[in-house]
Amino acid sequence: MKPGMLAHVCCGPDALYAIGVLQQEYDVIGVFHNPNIWPPEEYGRRLEEARKVEKILDFQLIEERYVPEAWFEMTAPLKSEPERGRRCAVCYALRLERTALRALALGLPAFATVMSVSPLKKTDVINRIGSRIARKHGLSFLETDFKKKGGFQKSVELSRRHGLYRQNYCGCLYSRRDSRT
Repeated sequence: MKPGMLAHVCCGPDALYAIGVLQQEYDVIGVFHNPNIWPPEEYGRRLEEARKVEKILDFQLIEERYVPEAWFEMTAPLKSEPERGRRCAVCYALRLERTALRALALGLPAFATVMSVSPLKKTDVINRIGSRIARKHGLSFLETDFKKKGGFQKSVELSRRHGLYRQNYCGCLYSRRDSRT
């Protein structure tokens, strides 16, 4: 029997590859917690893609409530930060903290995130934050870099094969703004 793990899912394309890898070693439950995604229509679209991946890979996906106001409040002082800057670290921490709390509530000893598939994310920062949060809650955090060994390219190919929508920005209002300039 495989050990249980809760994996934070940021989007369907990243999850399609990363959850597949995690399922080789773990009994994975996913959690979709992304209050950073803006506008709400984009949030809905990404959630739908995550639901498709849930069916493709046959795992349970927990959907947290979408409350972007808390995210905006936490990141507003950092709205001028460049993409991959301090604002992103705050965003990673917010989502990983919720994931850890959900893992505790489910009685799961470990958690991870699929965010490291993306070349837009700083994997070392994600892993440092995840490990700190895990220690705080007495959990294990699986440090990963899913973009290694061609992971990002595999994610793109799998997404294409399954007809998934691939977004062209990280998700937040600020990354959307910067992607259009």
